[in-house]
Amino acid sequence: MTFDKETADPPSAPPRRLLDRVRDEIRLRHYSIRTETAYVDWIRRFIVFHGKRHPDGLGAVQVQEFLSHLAVERNVAASTQNQAKSALLFLYREVLCIQLPWLDEIVAARVPNRLPVVLTPSETHALLLELSGTMGLVASLLYGTGMRLLEALRLRIKDIEFERREILVRNGKGGKDRVTVLPENLLLPLKDHVLRVKVLHDKDLAAGFGTVWLPNALATKYPAAPRSWGWQWVFPAASRSIDPRSGAEHRHHLHESSIQRSVSAAAKRAGIAKPCSPHILRHSFATHLLQAGYDIRTVQEVLGRSDAPQLNPTSPQSSPPPPDPPARSRQCACPWAP
Repeated sequence: MTFDKETADPPSAPPRRLLDRVRDEIRLRHYSIRTETAYVDWIRRFIVFHGKRHPDGLGAVQVQEFLSHLAVERNVAASTQNQAKSALLFLYREVLCIQLPWLDEIVAARVPNRLPVVLTPSETHALLLELSGTMGLVASLLYGTGMRLLEALRLRIKDIEFERREILVRNGKGGKDRVTVLPENLLLPLKDHVLRVKVLHDKDLAAGFGTVWLPNALATKYPAAPRSWGWQWVFPAASRSIDPRSGAEHRHHLHESSIQRSVSAAAKRAGIAKPCSPHILRHSFATHLLQAGYDIRTVQEVLGRSDAPQLNPTSPQSSPPPPDPPARSRQCACPWAP
């Protein structure tokens, strides 16, 4: 019996594993790598919880059992439970392409409306005095600009306008860009920091590295951009690392956990009993601006929010602003600027 190679069907590729298909669908929609990591982890937990059965054979009862297990036995927060639900809905709707009526009937956990923790000006000053170096500079930027932690860590050199005293926040929450203030008393420390970063970048270039991760295939469109100075991180990590998606060796920005640990340790040294995280500086920034007489629309614009920032009415620093606040210069927006 002869075998005709020309008419034979090519061997079919092995089917993609389920979690690889999940990653493909997430990347097709340009979701962040954090969303990818979280969704894949929740789907893996869901499969393991049901004895490693394929989700094709599971339904509303099994999904509800898993969510109930998280709430009752694991005692997770409502937001965590809703994140797990979103991951499972994404699995069934976008990956398995199963459109069943029970998908919309799964009850979401009610997220409680909690008041944010706000530091007083004296507590903020004591906290920042306990921080130094790069950690102190990042914390001062968070308080002086109202940026979120990842917004500050993802700053590029080209995003800082020293002459205009502005910072361009790219791809913030919701994928929006905005302009925020650069406090005058941070100009010199930030310039000195940028000079040190330039020296580090030059050393990487001399060693054959010096590339940085770029979004949306910009590295393909502009091959020289990954090594250009303007695209480098303002707060690069101390060592290079491997990109989990491309496998290339880059110097990424600082990890947020290092800032979180530093702020928490500084709060303990300062004797602050309140739970302190980097995000608390953003809440304090908004509260202190309102107390300084800024109108709430200006605060919304700087924070990049369409709704009014929620304040803690129990704090003496969180009382409502005066009805007719005086006009102020944007260059002096830092609540603790001299």
